[in-house]
Amino acid sequence: MKRWLGLILLLFATVVVNPLAYGVMPLMVSGSDTSTINLKQYTLFTQQPAEATLLQVMALPESAWQPANKQRLLSIGSNGDWYHFRLLQEPNISHNWLLEFDNPDIDRLTVYHFVNGQLQQTVNMGDTLVFSQRPLLLNNFIYPFLMHDKEIHDFWIQVQTLGSSYLPIQLWTPDHLLQHVSDDNMLQGIQLGILGAIGLFSLFMAVTTGSFSYGYYCGYVLAMALLVASINGTAFNHLWPESPQLQNHIIAPLIPLVLMFNVLFTEKALQLKYFSRSLLRLGRILTAACGILIPVSLLLPYSIALYGELLAVVVVVIILLLISMQQAIKGNQLARLYALSSIGKTTGVLVSVFMYIGLLSLPINPLTPSMLGLTVEIVFMAAVLAVRYNEERKSKMRIQHEALMQSQRIREAKEEALLLEAKSNERLERMVQERTLELEFAMRELNEANRKLTEKSQLDALTGTYNRDAFDKKLLAEGRISRRQQTPLAMLMLDIDKFKTINDTYGHLAGDQTLKAIAETLKAHLKRPGDLVARFGGEEFAVILPNTDVAGASQLAEQLRTAIAALTVSWGGQTIDLTASIGVSAGVITADSDTVQLLAQADQALYQAKHQGRNRVCCHQPPTEKD
Repeated sequence: MKRWLGLILLLFATVVVNPLAYGVMPLMVSGSDTSTINLKQYTLFTQQPAEATLLQVMALPESAWQPANKQRLLSIGSNGDWYHFRLLQEPNISHNWLLEFDNPDIDRLTVYHFVNGQLQQTVNMGDTLVFSQRPLLLNNFIYPFLMHDKEIHDFWIQVQTLGSSYLPIQLWTPDHLLQHVSDDNMLQGIQLGILGAIGLFSLFMAVTTGSFSYGYYCGYVLAMALLVASINGTAFNHLWPESPQLQNHIIAPLIPLVLMFNVLFTEKALQLKYFSRSLLRLGRILTAACGILIPVSLLLPYSIALYGELLAVVVVVIILLLISMQQAIKGNQLARLYALSSIGKTTGVLVSVFMYIGLLSLPINPLTPSMLGLTVEIVFMAAVLAVRYNEERKSKMRIQHEALMQSQRIREAKEEALLLEAKSNERLERMVQERTLELEFAMRELNEANRKLTEKSQLDALTGTYNRDAFDKKLLAEGRISRRQQTPLAMLMLDIDKFKTINDTYGHLAGDQTLKAIAETLKAHLKRPGDLVARFGGEEFAVILPNTDVAGASQLAEQLRTAIAALTVSWGGQTIDLTASIGVSAGVITADSDTVQLLAQADQALYQAKHQGRNRVCCHQPPTEKD
């Protein structure tokens, strides 16, 4: 009780002695906190002229302050942002704490640290100072301090920057901050590593293939990697820690450089030179504008240049999105993938830009939406390049093959002329023999390729059975054999019962699986090389049985019906029971038109099986002659 009474008296004395404390409720902290504390909700904010001093700010009335978490998140260029919050250490505990200011692009950040109303320390941080002057050498600004029993710590923070004044304030214990920094560095390392690897690979491909597409993509990815590293402080930490001037000016030219490479890559990837001359001219205008913006951004004041570049980013990404969508609608296959990447990038960039200029407030880092959108874009751009490279490779191979064939024909013509002049020349005879062997080998390969192509063209893509065209040819051929040899030819027409119900109930993918299962069953029961099963229609199959009478065909049809009835297809955790109706027709072909009649008779028998209740075999019965 005495301990809490002393604490209350101490708070009262602090308020009386320090009139600055009004409006700021102290946040009691202890070493048992297990996660970070977002101090924005406990912080007051005011915006004052750049020349305002600490004493002037401390003397401001309460009405001049507002909750920091209700202010507009961001603005570009600010020299008079002030923050104030108060921390109270839990009694009987002393603990080390760290304040993290999560915006590594602040030009100057001054921390005035008061303990029990007395100024304890003044610390200057920011990217206008060399990196080694920071209290802790980390990408974000970290201020460590020690809190003793019952101490009240006031923090007054001044932000002066020409860029974004976005300033999340977090309170960490040393262990938690170490884990947070390790995780953050790992994610940034993975991101920059992927960008660097893709950029170097694209550079290698550009050098070895002479492709401008890969060259522009390399420039885009590497410039983007450098921009990201500059924004999140990694470049300042590891590349130029002693050059704050470079850190302050590197972002302004990098943004239009990234945009320029992006436009150039879009032009090459979508092949605007061949598809749209007007869009090509628009792309050249955007490229020239971005190129001019690079030196201009170094001459203008940073805040003005940044506003202009953010506007340029919005304009360029929207135009590129519209170009890719327009080309996708026209049928450009590469534009479809590119449009998907542009949608992700445009969404992320617009959200980030709106957050940077204060039109949108979200509880995330403004860079996060852009990074997510760019990740999507880079993945799809890699796919675009892969597709483009594959198409170019196939085109080159086709041209090389044609050139090789032409060269081969020329060589053969020369050899033939030499043979006419000197038939007895043994060397030429050997050359002729070698060429003949080469041609035979090439012909064998060509015949094999033609055979595979012909076989593939005769198969149904879904079921692996023969298609209708192959069925018609087989039926005509077997009909002629039947007519010539006077042997019976049998026909089976099979239809899956209630197939539409399967599609409507389980979906078309389940229907496809059903067709495949039945096709495999049919192929498994046809043992003779001359038998043929073909997909006749949507859910219909036809079977040609050479040299088979109606009894044999009926027996096989019953076997097929029984096998299908015993077949089950599992889909989505459910079992689909299957049945089929089969129509049978057989006879000796006497004319080419009889094959059509045989097919019609099998179809009539199939209709009869359906009419009699499905899941049965019906044979065509020829009409009896009347006396």
